[in-house]
Amino acid sequence: MSRLQLALNVTNLDEAVEFYSRLFATAPAKVKPGYANFAIADPPLKLVLFEGSEGATINHLGVEVDSAEEVVSAEQRLAQAELKTTGVDETICCFAEKAETWVADPDGVRWEWYVKTGDAEQIHNTVVGTLGRDGEAASSSCCA
Repeated sequence: MSRLQLALNVTNLDEAVEFYSRLFATAPAKVKPGYANFAIADPPLKLVLFEGSEGATINHLGVEVDSAEEVVSAEQRLAQAELKTTGVDETICCFAEKAETWVADPDGVRWEWYVKTGDAEQIHNTVVGTLGRDGEAASSSCCA
């Protein structure tokens, strides 16, 4: 199962959590200082909220998949389509352990293809391994 991810910047996390909980009739799956995420079943959506001074803007978009193999396959497809990706990295970011690749649209909107492999206690990005194409090292941008 894949689902679309929408990561939003909000000015007040508590108000946003209350609003989106009621909007989707779903409690957040995770709440940390300055961060919350929802795993919404209907419609299938991963909603992520980042608290900061710049609300009502998109932080990034993403596609959550079930396996690292699907992330690698997506990265290969994007690279074959001549889109510049970060390669596939194993990271700790946004309170999760993930395998991920990133690409940006012409206006700079960032898209993440990823699989969550575990929970973590940090929001800031740390690359712990690279699954990049042809073994090449890849740099990564984090969600926050």
